[in-house]
Amino acid sequence: MLTIVKLAVSAGLIYFVNEIVVVRSRPFLGSLVASLPLVTLITFFWIWLGMADRPEARVEKLASHSTGVFWFVLPSLPMFLVLPWLLRKGLGFWPTMLVCCLLTMVLYAGMAMILKRFGIDL
Repeated sequence: MLTIVKLAVSAGLIYFVNEIVVVRSRPFLGSLVASLPLVTLITFFWIWLGMADRPEARVEKLASHSTGVFWFVLPSLPMFLVLPWLLRKGLGFWPTMLVCCLLTMVLYAGMAMILKRFGIDL
């Protein structure tokens, strides 16, 4: 039953943002809602609730997840500047998405190497 709730809430958020942006023509509000760390917050709730029988383990799991999210948000940020730039330059949607995904993967790998060099193991 919890799996169905997780799926409904997660899908509902994606649907909600899409409705705001596309149907209601409110890109600012949609961007604001999409920029909130809703997926991360929901994941925190699922970790907390899913590990209720292991309180010490869930604290460590939650803390570890939060730290990882912080470090991997940073290399994902350039995508949000590259995407509109490429689209406005006339590159199609699918090639733009490919470039953005590849860029983000390279930046993720770079971040992982930098963190490892400083002794941070995610």
